[in-house]
Amino acid sequence: MKEVTVNQLVFKKSLSIIEQMKLKDFMFKWLDRPEEGIDDILPLEYTQSVFAKMETPSDTNFMTEGDETLRYVTLTEDNQIVIGVLDANDELKFRILYLEDY
Repeated sequence: MKEVTVNQLVFKKSLSIIEQMKLKDFMFKWLDRPEEGIDDILPLEYTQSVFAKMETPSDTNFMTEGDETLRYVTLTEDNQIVIGVLDANDELKFRILYLEDY
């Protein structure tokens, strides 16, 4: 696995509809295919501030493993999936995966 720091990542400035749907599909699979559907348990909104991302609404506090709060999911120019979460100390942490793996 290649290790990179977040300052080495180049985020996409915009996401196509297909990329947005792929990110939603990825999150659906990442959450073990919930019966309710991704939009019911984790509504993601497309935003383009600083970089393009599928972001959780401000009134949504979706908790992931390890008491982390999901903030957004996005793509880099190298088609890496970047998941931004807040840890218990409200520090932004990242998980980086490759879209081709999912």
